[in-house]
Amino acid sequence: MIKFLNLKSLSFLMFLGISGALMGQEVSGTVTDDSGPLPGVSVVVKGTTSGTTTDFDGNYLVSANNGDTLVFSYVGYDTQEVVVSGSQINVILKSGVALDEVVLIGSRNKNRTAIDTPVPVDVIDVTELTTTAPQVTVNQILNYAAPSFSSNSQTIADGTDHLDPAQLRGLGPDQVLVLVNGKRRHQSSLVNVNGSVGRGSVGTDLNAIPAAAIKRIEVLRDGAAAQYGSDAVAGVINIVLKDQTDGLEIGLSSGANFTEKANRQTGGTDGENFQLDTNYGLKIGDNGGFINFTGSFYSRNYASRSRAYTGTIYNVYNVGERQFGGFDGATDEINTNGLASYASSVLGSNGGIADIYNAALTDGETSTISDLITDFSLSAADAEAAVRLRRDVSDYEVGERGQDRLDFSMRVGQSRLRSGKFFANMSIPLDDNSTELYAAAGASFRAGLSTGFYRRPAQERAFTGLYPNGFLPQIHSNIVDKSVLTGIKGKLGDWDVDFSNSWGRNSFNFDIRNSANATLQGASDLSYEAGGFSFQQNTLNLDATRFFDDVLSGLNIAWGAEYRAENYMIEAGSEGSYGLYNDNGDLITDDSAPVGPADERVYDNLYRRRPAGVQVFPGYRPQNEVDKWRNSIAGYIDVEADFSENVLVSGAVRYENYSDFGGTLNGKLATRIKASENFNIRGAVSTGFRAPSLHQIYFNSVSTLFVGGEGFQVLTAKNDSKIARDIGISQLEEETSVSVSLGFTAKIPSLNLKLTVDGYITNVNDRITLTDQIRRTDFDGNPGIQDLFTQAEAERVQFFGNFVDTKTQGLDIVISHRANIGENMTLNNDFSATFSDNEVTDVHIPTDLQGEGVDTRIVSAGSRAFIENAFPRTKANLSHNLKCKNWNFFLRNALFGEVFDADTNQNYASKVITDLTIGYKFSDDLRLTLGANNLLDVYPDEVPAGSTGGDQFIYSRRVSQFGTTGRQLFARLNFEL
Repeated sequence: MIKFLNLKSLSFLMFLGISGALMGQEVSGTVTDDSGPLPGVSVVVKGTTSGTTTDFDGNYLVSANNGDTLVFSYVGYDTQEVVVSGSQINVILKSGVALDEVVLIGSRNKNRTAIDTPVPVDVIDVTELTTTAPQVTVNQILNYAAPSFSSNSQTIADGTDHLDPAQLRGLGPDQVLVLVNGKRRHQSSLVNVNGSVGRGSVGTDLNAIPAAAIKRIEVLRDGAAAQYGSDAVAGVINIVLKDQTDGLEIGLSSGANFTEKANRQTGGTDGENFQLDTNYGLKIGDNGGFINFTGSFYSRNYASRSRAYTGTIYNVYNVGERQFGGFDGATDEINTNGLASYASSVLGSNGGIADIYNAALTDGETSTISDLITDFSLSAADAEAAVRLRRDVSDYEVGERGQDRLDFSMRVGQSRLRSGKFFANMSIPLDDNSTELYAAAGASFRAGLSTGFYRRPAQERAFTGLYPNGFLPQIHSNIVDKSVLTGIKGKLGDWDVDFSNSWGRNSFNFDIRNSANATLQGASDLSYEAGGFSFQQNTLNLDATRFFDDVLSGLNIAWGAEYRAENYMIEAGSEGSYGLYNDNGDLITDDSAPVGPADERVYDNLYRRRPAGVQVFPGYRPQNEVDKWRNSIAGYIDVEADFSENVLVSGAVRYENYSDFGGTLNGKLATRIKASENFNIRGAVSTGFRAPSLHQIYFNSVSTLFVGGEGFQVLTAKNDSKIARDIGISQLEEETSVSVSLGFTAKIPSLNLKLTVDGYITNVNDRITLTDQIRRTDFDGNPGIQDLFTQAEAERVQFFGNFVDTKTQGLDIVISHRANIGENMTLNNDFSATFSDNEVTDVHIPTDLQGEGVDTRIVSAGSRAFIENAFPRTKANLSHNLKCKNWNFFLRNALFGEVFDADTNQNYASKVITDLTIGYKFSDDLRLTLGANNLLDVYPDEVPAGSTGGDQFIYSRRVSQFGTTGRQLFARLNFEL
């Protein structure tokens, strides 16, 4: 503990310490783990500063009295306390990251370790990684530490810019179940509807939990719906919160991207970030009770990797606006009197408006002053004049306005984020019979800032009366995540009984700024509240387990029941965020009004209809509002039997019934055969399911999606909407799955090596996906359906449905090695890899749409890519952690495999990312770490030139292997009080 003392006090304490040492006895011993002696272990007399460290052979010698407590601690191992009762104490430390860590998932036998489970379980020591590795958020820690896990930040994807979708074993973000302290955690309220990995799915916001609050993360890589219920198709991620009680820990971390491609390719630094973490634990009583608090603040600036825009910025009409009286704040109409006067004076002169106009005409045409005036003043009614005035004169006008094409670039890269998080974990023993009251609660507040496509002056979406040079609309998100877990567990006869309730709520609201509703013209506000959505879930569990040590070689029986209630809501934004207004500024409410030049809807002066709502995407309308509930009940039984010391067989059956689609019965059978003392064979087969989320059933909105640089208003329709039924989209049903896994685990004590290899196949039937955009023009012969497009103010529509069957297969490898090198030096080497293959095996086209020309838009090549190969199917990492006295060196190389981008029809090659950190421990209480993520500044392959609108996307916006921010350098300070 750090203390500030005057010289007199220090001398007195030194005297007391020396006196105490003289009065104590010498205690010696050896500290080992399962691989042999451990050098460098800290041995301290608890409550004092007296202590030592073990030598190369793991031996120590310290002065202590009988009754004193010795504390043995070492990074990566569980701290152990031993009361002195003699002169010889030998200790075996257990590693917090070893494959033989006792785990909470995969088996309900409380004594089962990861290497002895019949299914693969990774145990990731987050406490160690948050000290030594560059990553600071849960998603990124797992992305680099667990190859079967994949997650990266998205760009220009609306809400998905602020919440990273995550996958396990190549399946969707909604096909992995997340637990906290073994209890189900709620999902996010965001459904990914834009073109990114995880499109159409709803994930869990792992980043709402501060990494500083986490002790370890257990990753079960096997289908487990029969054990844990819906969503566990790919596996289970269990987050175990800290329970330490040894004072206050503070972590300060700061860094930035240092790369030649920063700031829109101009170089320097961007993406500056800062994080402050605090963790404090207190004992409660004398029987192991505790309460542990964590607070975390995180700030990240945006990073932009776009370049100068190459497309159309200004047209002929924009030139006239600048020169002839536009930009009065109310209208962008040309002052024709000013035009006539100016045109008379400049006609034929070099660089004048007449020359620009003439250059925009087709070959052989010439203009007169009369032609010029007529075209500018009548363009809204004269289609030919409008075409002439829309022609591109960007290079001329950019120069005239003293601008650069870089000024019109989008902000493509990483969004800006500010977050504050708080978590608490508590346990209070109530008696001496293992009765325990426990609780965990958390709150996360996150403010994000991302941008959309630049609205350039030549577009009808950019009202030049407010923004003469166009504008870059901003999406400000406000994400609030809250959760409370309470429970009591103890003995009821010979049964261990656990009764718990877990509640959580996630809300996501949008505030659109630096924008406008173009149909309001000069009366528009520059910012609007666009509404948002929320999801809450309450889960009540009763679990009981009993171990019979006199049956066979051990029999464990568990059973339980669950009741879960869920609620999904969409709330409308302010009227101006979604409204369509006529030329008088009145809200148009007649949804059946005709579409064409005779109606009241607002057109610009180049005969282009202005879209409704605020730019970037319209706010949620009252018609979009949703407040839907459902509930489910479930019961399970889980039996695990050791038929002998060498043969383990386990089985589970679970029935679950949902109020909105009915019941489902699933089972699992697994085995582990101990072929020898150091070699196990294991395998499992199971059925599973995933219930359609409320989001997928009821989400609906109109958003602006860009295809080839051109924006379209796209309706995402509710699954139970009239347009869905009229087009032939069926009611959503649950996904069903069958999983098979087979593998082995091995220990090689002579090499200090542990190894697991597991192969798997998972078939998912009736998988829920989101269609591509079905066009209004696809129904030219059906005026009834076209009217539904009109009512929605949309040009295209997309739906959720059970459209595909998929097959996912792969191989996971984990190798762990530890070695002692020289005196006071240890080296840990860890290698892990996943090799997966994903395939759409069947496509279900609704009967009414077969042969209607929209088959390929139900499941297009792009939709297939998001399922099959838009994410790395091969991932591997090799990490080395060298500890030498007070120094720590961490080196990791992570391989991110090839990905495919359907937008550009390109494969992007595999890349290796190198992380390096160097840490120095000044004392037991103070540690400094310096390092780099992506030390060699590696970027993904660039997209082909000209393949994206205006060449704004240098790297694919649809697929991401490891992000596009380049090298990040950081410094971190950890200290204890």
